[in-house]
Parts: sequence; C-alpha cells; structure tokens
Amino acid sequence: MSENSPLCTEEKIPAFARGTRLQHDRVRDQWIIQAPERAFLADPVAAEILRRVDGEASLGTIIDTLAVSFNAPREVIARDVLAMATDLADRQVLIWKA
Repeated sequence: MSENSPLCTEEKIPAFARGTRLQHDRVRDQWIIQAPERAFLADPVAAEILRRVDGEASLGTIIDTLAVSFNAPREVIARDVLAMATDLADRQVLIWKA
C-alpha cells in the first residue's frame, strides 16, 4: 500500500488524481480510466463506482447510493468499493480529499 491509501475508510472523499479521468468510449461502448501515459479499462462495476467520484461525496455516501440503486447488501458493496478505491489509490488514479 502506498502512503496515499493505508487508511481507506468510508469517511474518505475520493477524487481523480490530476490528469486522470473516467471517459466513456462510445465506439466500443466501454468506460476507460485515462491517466497520464496509461489507460485502464473499467469493468461495469468499477464504472458505476467511479461515475460517483466527484471530489465531494465520501466513500460511505457512494456505498449508500450503490446499495440503494442496486438493492444489494451494503456490507458487500462496502467491501468491493473500499477494495477498489484502495487499489486505484495505490495506482495513483484516486487521491483522498479528506
């Protein structure tokens, strides 16, 4: 884990790192994370999470909205969101605002 992600908690507010963004490729109908000198394909679950990253909503808020939207157990959503956010922070795609 990097210094940016060891305490990935629901209180953290994720934002895209400078020069990084989520973009929809209309031709391929696929979400892509564009970062300086690299790109990642975002699977449908990752895209649903990342579309809610606005630099203002906490991970807890994102988890809550996903649990309601998909009528899924909150603890399952929380585990997946926290794991993905930690991984993307380690890759310097996401940063923590709080």
